[in-house]
Amino acid sequence: MPRCRDRARAKVAARLCAGGICGTPVPYMQVLSPRQVVLILGGLLVAVGVAAYCNSFTAPFVLDDTVSIVDNASIRQVWPPGPVLSPPAQAGVGGRPIANLSFAFNYAAGGLNVRGYHIVNLAIHLAAGLGLFGVARRTWLLAATADSGRTSEATIAAFGIALLWLVHPLQTEAVTYLSQRTEELMALFYVATLYGFLRGVTEDSRGWQVAAVACCALGMATKEVMVTAPIVVLLYDRTFLAGSFRAAWKQRKTVHLALAATWLLLALLLAEVGRRGVGYETVTVGQYALTECRAIATYLRLALLPTPLVFDYGMGVVHGAGEVWPQVALLIALLGTTGWLLWRRPKIGFLAAWIFLLLAPTSIVPVAGQPMAEHRMYLPLAAVCSAAVLALSRWLPRRALVSALAVLATALAGATVDRNRDYRSAIALWTDTVQKNPTNARAHAALGAAWLQQGNGPRAIASLERALQLDPRTADAHNNLANALLEQNRSAEAIGHFEAALRLRPDTASTHYNFGNALLTVGRTEEAIAQQREALRLRPNLPEAHCALGNALAATGRRPDAIKAFRDALRLQPNLVAAHFGLANALAQAGQVAESIPHYEATLRVTPDSVEAHYNLATACAMSGRIDDAIRHYEAALKLRPDLEAARANLAALRQGKR
Repeated sequence: MPRCRDRARAKVAARLCAGGICGTPVPYMQVLSPRQVVLILGGLLVAVGVAAYCNSFTAPFVLDDTVSIVDNASIRQVWPPGPVLSPPAQAGVGGRPIANLSFAFNYAAGGLNVRGYHIVNLAIHLAAGLGLFGVARRTWLLAATADSGRTSEATIAAFGIALLWLVHPLQTEAVTYLSQRTEELMALFYVATLYGFLRGVTEDSRGWQVAAVACCALGMATKEVMVTAPIVVLLYDRTFLAGSFRAAWKQRKTVHLALAATWLLLALLLAEVGRRGVGYETVTVGQYALTECRAIATYLRLALLPTPLVFDYGMGVVHGAGEVWPQVALLIALLGTTGWLLWRRPKIGFLAAWIFLLLAPTSIVPVAGQPMAEHRMYLPLAAVCSAAVLALSRWLPRRALVSALAVLATALAGATVDRNRDYRSAIALWTDTVQKNPTNARAHAALGAAWLQQGNGPRAIASLERALQLDPRTADAHNNLANALLEQNRSAEAIGHFEAALRLRPDTASTHYNFGNALLTVGRTEEAIAQQREALRLRPNLPEAHCALGNALAATGRRPDAIKAFRDALRLQPNLVAAHFGLANALAQAGQVAESIPHYEATLRVTPDSVEAHYNLATACAMSGRIDDAIRHYEAALKLRPDLEAARANLAALRQGKR
């Protein structure tokens, strides 16, 4: 008999080693210990998970990734820990310090190299899948102790649950959409909490119980949905261990109180929740409740038939019960059934309650900008997979069960690979989204922004104008349309859209920054300075705004202030080429020619084809007596632009002087 830490596990292991259902021999278990079988199946889960997501590692940053990662200054350094553990409320990870810390580690390892973030996201997903495997296996063994004929199915069934959960295409939004690491990392801590509690109780281990409480606290500091974990653990205890809530509380009151105490940490982290786009400011209680009826019905349908998957469902809410009465009726029936099952068939009822409890926080507390999102089904999907495997195991003999799981997992993994192709570029993802949800103004706006980034102005303008037709209040669409119009030299129209964007969302630093650049191009320099100062008031660590402020100040002749602004930009982003070039020009104009030369050289290291940088550096070298260097850079400027007469004249004069 293998060594086990508790009697129940020892008995189960003995049955597993002795044979299968009705004494049928199990060849691999005759030569492998249960632990070896678990390790092998765990390795297989990892291999299949990697295969399902092998084409996701180059997916770009999209939507909330910008504020959570790209523009999130709090992840730029891990130490001292203060800033990274107190991210800004508007950063997408506000009140979620553990998730923010994980992004900071990514940034420390590889900057904004998207592949590293995807690797970590997948690693978290795989770890959560392994944790689910462990919880499902031990739970199945607990449920099977009264039925020795089914005990040997526990490992296979748990493997099937974790396998289907890992490769289900509904999971792609949580795994491939990088900023949703908050969801999957919270799920990992959630599963770890349950696993630690289960081990702590069945093995009477204080260490595992402490680990469960620690994981619960970490989850609270990762995402707010973790609020339900102490409730779910208590329900699990009542269902699978104690037999009643009274017995669970009497036997394990201390650990349940410790788990509940982690709510205090969550309450502390929710101090600025109103600044995170959460609350009933733009929607009524009734409207949001009806919207969530539609959302939950959609989640359950996608869990069973994962098509079509939509990256962004938009901000639309349901305004009347007549729009969603079938979904309302379905939800009422499901909730009633869940209550009955918890009373009469508690083990099945636990699976149903798992879904509704995990969806409850986002179904009750409005997320105004995103009332429906597929990543919210990430952990609830475990109950659907469990129910599916439970049903198959009841109906099919073991070999047929294994075959059915293999076929189903292959189909789901193929759909996951196919879905990840939609993430290959921002244009591909948003094109897919607007095709599936053509009335989503935000999706059209994002597609326009993607086209703008690719340099396709006409397509960008068309998408952005369509977004504003659908919803004139889309601030991002106004901002990006203004930028696209600027590239078409339509400055007057662009300024109008910048003003509209700021009326809708006056606290957006990037819009003030873009507006300031536009004002500078039309000669409204003082207004441009005011816009850049406002951008920096909102985001003091925005290096591009410091640089733009330096350009505007230099245009007014305020060179000392301009030099300071450029230096501030380089302090925040040492490789910002525009700041090096602007600082070099400001220093040269201020008579500090020798100091300007290193910054011209830094500019040319990144942009060796810059005619202006070669010309200005040549002039600075000539003024500093470095004639050979001056000749070389004048020649480089003329090679790039043969009609640059000033460079030709200066070069001739230098050559004449050398004679």
